[in-house]
Amino acid sequence: MNLVDALNHCAAHAPEHGAGLSNHLPATLVALERLGADEARLSAFAAAYAPRLQPAPLAQTWPAGDPWPDRLGQYEAWPVYRALFAEWIAQEGASDMLGQVLPQLMPGVSAAAFHGLIRTANALRSGHLGELADALAYWACRHQRLGAMHNPLAGTPRAPAADDPVALLRELRAGRSRAELISDQIRDAAADGRVNRVAARLFVDEGTPERLARAAALAYAQSGKVTALHLVTGTHAMRVVTRFVDEPLTAWAWYWQAFAHAVVAARLKPLPPAALRPWPALVARARDSDDEHLIKLVESCREEEKAYARRGDTLWREAASRAVVV
Repeated sequence: MNLVDALNHCAAHAPEHGAGLSNHLPATLVALERLGADEARLSAFAAAYAPRLQPAPLAQTWPAGDPWPDRLGQYEAWPVYRALFAEWIAQEGASDMLGQVLPQLMPGVSAAAFHGLIRTANALRSGHLGELADALAYWACRHQRLGAMHNPLAGTPRAPAADDPVALLRELRAGRSRAELISDQIRDAAADGRVNRVAARLFVDEGTPERLARAAALAYAQSGKVTALHLVTGTHAMRVVTRFVDEPLTAWAWYWQAFAHAVVAARLKPLPPAALRPWPALVARARDSDDEHLIKLVESCREEEKAYARRGDTLWREAASRAVVV
């Protein structure tokens, strides 16, 4: 089964399963294919993963004339959002549609622990328009706004601006949420307005994407926490998605806000260093794994290293090496 056929089959599944767990199958299939998995491996992974999934709800149509943002954050709206976005893409094309939709979705970029964003980015990389509509629908129905950002591109007048996200993160206390889902932990962190006040001091410029990519990789390499893993894959996804927005720095400002809340929620603690492994071994381990998080993490790390690494830079390989021992 090739990637297109595999993603066609994914349309039969709901975007979540169990107690609010995200359906990782489409995004993982894309990552596997980019790691060099052949059709047999894609088929085997899909067959192993699919039994945990639930069937997609019955098709519905978007009510004519209703403004599309009216149901953001309503999980039960996924069927109507997938129908709306599929029709929108068919009528106007994916690029034009994304230019209109993404600015509205970005303030809720932490949706489902960044899985709406991550699934959307992988759909874009696959070129599968049906999967793109379903991915955007998931982002929309789990849209999670964390409060307003004050002057997100220049910092607030009440405190000095900074361009180093790691320095600002050091000012924040770890969260205390007892929730099990990462998205709920992030929501609980947002109850403390201090996170937004500190986050708003970041001066977002053209260097911010790389600084956040490095901060995410460092956080995961040092902690091995699954929330930090989602920051690595989420930052990679942002690099893909922001190619389709007119104001990418504004999008990155919203992502940084969500990033800061996720770090607070994660309660990161350092682990002993993981042994550094070569890329061929890491890729082979991920390609043969049935762990969706490992697969996506290794693929994202490899892509981020290609985009940002300097001579002798092993940061993303350190993060990928952490993944195979956690």
